[in-house]
Amino acid sequence: MAKAVDLACARLKAAGLRITQPRIAILETLIRRDSPASIEQIHGDLADDSCDLVTVYRCLAVFEELNLVRRCFFHNGTSLYEINLNDSRHHHIVCKTCGKVERIDLNFAEGAEHALQERGYSQVTAMIEFFGQCPDCQKKLEASQTSAGMAL
Repeated sequence: MAKAVDLACARLKAAGLRITQPRIAILETLIRRDSPASIEQIHGDLADDSCDLVTVYRCLAVFEELNLVRRCFFHNGTSLYEINLNDSRHHHIVCKTCGKVERIDLNFAEGAEHALQERGYSQVTAMIEFFGQCPDCQKKLEASQTSAGMAL
């Protein structure tokens, strides 16, 4: 994790920004997480309330501008953030029942991004989010339907 924090701090310094304790704490929290998180979740994960919610909002806005984090938009309107130190392109699948988010390491939009760049667009990115029902929720639904059928 220290290497990832050092990389993020180097990018902050290169942009002429100070390395502050709240920024480091937020970066460490994002690096520890294995899935995107809301601002409230990130704030809740911070140890000893190292910064207030407004600071988390401001830091994430700066991180997003520097491409240190990537914002994902989900079907309920919530913005979720994840660390983006290596500019990896990936997408997500979101369970419509429980809200679990999983990463999909495929870049479906690469061809479209390339075609748009050939038309003169720069810094082209795409966000593709898939929605479905996760295996755990499917099992729970099947179990409840089976038990409801037995009750009749």
